[in-house]
Amino acid sequence: MVTPANPPPRNRTSPPPPPHVAPSPDPPLRPGPRARITFLAYGDPRAGAELALRLTARQAAGLDPLPTEPALLAPELLRAHRQEIRALPDDTRLLLLLAAADQYPVATHAFLRAVAAARLDTRPLEAAEAAGVAHAGAGGVVFRDHWTTIAAYEAGSPADRRDVHRLLARVLGGSGETARRSWHRGAGALGPSARLAAELGTAARRARTAGQPALARALAERAAALCPDPGEAARLTARAAADAWRSGESDRSRRLAARTDDPALTGLLALRCGNASEAFDALLTAAVRQDRDTDAAELLALATEAAVYTGDLRRCREARLAAHWRGLAPPGALPGLAAAVEGRYRDARDLLRATAGRCGPGGDPTLLIHAGIAALMLGDHTHAATATLRAAASARAHGTPVTAAQALEFRAYADFWTGRTHAAEAAARDALEQAYATGQDNGACHLRAALAMFAAVTGDEHACRDHARAARAHALAHGLGLPAALAQWALAFLDLDAGRFPAAAARLRALACSGPGHGHRAIRHLATPHYVEAAVRTGDTRAARAALADYHRWADAVRSPDDLALSARCRALLAPGAEAVEHYRTALDLHARGTRDFERARTELLFASALRRLRSRTEARDRLHSALEAFESFGAPQCAARARAELRALGAPAAAPSGADPAALLTAQQLTVARMAAEGATNREIADRLALSPRTIDHHLRGVFARLGIRSRIELVRLLAERD
Repeated sequence: MVTPANPPPRNRTSPPPPPHVAPSPDPPLRPGPRARITFLAYGDPRAGAELALRLTARQAAGLDPLPTEPALLAPELLRAHRQEIRALPDDTRLLLLLAAADQYPVATHAFLRAVAAARLDTRPLEAAEAAGVAHAGAGGVVFRDHWTTIAAYEAGSPADRRDVHRLLARVLGGSGETARRSWHRGAGALGPSARLAAELGTAARRARTAGQPALARALAERAAALCPDPGEAARLTARAAADAWRSGESDRSRRLAARTDDPALTGLLALRCGNASEAFDALLTAAVRQDRDTDAAELLALATEAAVYTGDLRRCREARLAAHWRGLAPPGALPGLAAAVEGRYRDARDLLRATAGRCGPGGDPTLLIHAGIAALMLGDHTHAATATLRAAASARAHGTPVTAAQALEFRAYADFWTGRTHAAEAAARDALEQAYATGQDNGACHLRAALAMFAAVTGDEHACRDHARAARAHALAHGLGLPAALAQWALAFLDLDAGRFPAAAARLRALACSGPGHGHRAIRHLATPHYVEAAVRTGDTRAARAALADYHRWADAVRSPDDLALSARCRALLAPGAEAVEHYRTALDLHARGTRDFERARTELLFASALRRLRSRTEARDRLHSALEAFESFGAPQCAARARAELRALGAPAAAPSGADPAALLTAQQLTVARMAAEGATNREIADRLALSPRTIDHHLRGVFARLGIRSRIELVRLLAERD
């Protein structure tokens, strides 16, 4: 019996709908499985609830892939829909079967041509419309929902399914329809066929080349099912698994991968949702064994990403040696990273500049991400933002939403440094939903660490600790030094801006001592100015000077205005009395040529504090007002509070932010929570959607009520309605 039980086509370039599956099993689902349930259930809460209650403990914890076959996803819902279909007249059911086969699992847009070729009467569709199952549209039949489409297909007998597939194959003869004709020919086959398997395999390659991974997956999987040669069937299955991953079908990819022994596939899945150290080993092995140079270069680029994620940047040298052994130019950021690890900072600068410069529109998404990473290392946040945005756009154009989410992981750093915290937080949340829905738990971990940093900047302590706790728990279990270090830095920054200097110094000192899988050299480097500040505040100037030495050597090599500005600020913090003034002026002159507006405001705050102590009251007041204005525009209340405290110490007025617009009074996180609450969502529902705890949501709502001067949700609804 030929029953290709794959999901109907969906828009792979748009992020999945936000998770809203209910009810939850006990214990509650983790964010990853919850988002993937919504994706697999096509956003249908009935199917989602049914699947959630059928999960094993390992599936609910995200350790095993979720089921992908409709009969296992929502059997009760399907059974009810099939009964509706079977209650219809025979000729109506035949038309619905033809329409369903035209849409599920591959959309081929041939229904009307098939009806004309077979001279079928479409008037029986009126019975389907009367039953509320489907209705006739301009392009064919419009089903009530995805599950009705699946039920209409599965309600047909195997013989009838084969017949309609053969009819659809006959009418698909136009230009560009070869792959879809091959699909229907394969779906109408009685059993294994080497000829059809070869035809489908060729069609899959063409679809892959054309940037249609979802279609390529369906074709390759069907080819594997029909292939009589076990070895070739395994290779086709591996390709189908890779295509499934690229198109966002992570659970199907993992299930297909379990049937193969392909190191490249094993490495890819480990990189995105497993142990990153194991991913590097598998990817490097696969790159060395790969026959085609282009595939080997792609695998080496992924191995470089694995080294970046783990924090074991020394392994970049292994990847570079493997590239030389293959006679390949090291791809992406690999040569620059290897040079930086070896301490050849000037060579690293030149190599990274070359990589960062390859960020033209329409390029390969992975190499554009590498351009963004290189630009970040150079402190060039304009190029980093451009490269990562173009990587996301290119990924969507290639039908690979998984890569779009990866690009936005690194976009977060550029947004953070340039003070675009509100826009950055919103973009990171969208990317987080995409990462969870497409099974990229390691990417989601990185994004949660970034959200922890954004929350630290905006003074949202509860959200910062929630995100950092979740990020570090996942990171330490999966060998992900990058998000582990970023989350630790976020907590340290929270302590630093709250005046808890010993706690901040202790966290950053621990970060400096953490090895691969727990820390990250690049994050340690980026956090050096904050460590110097915390160390100076606690009197540990010896440690501060040692940390500054390597930071300044890198800044001097890459000549980034912002890095040089922060190096000058650190020297100012370490200088006694009036000697600090010139260092601060140098820092601000350099900041004026850079892009890290948030750190420029922090430099002004520190400079003003030093000026106050030196009794330069007029300049101190001007600097503080400038810093305060910047912090308020960035939505950084703790920093703004420090500026006001300094102004009060000068005896100068420090007006609190004003304005009746809630958007001006609330942080980005508070505004999001407020709008969800006004729409009627409970604290638990808001927590599930934002991947936070209900306690944190309660804290946010109390903050919203206090800032807006209201006492109830009714007042909140009214106030937001007045402003919309």
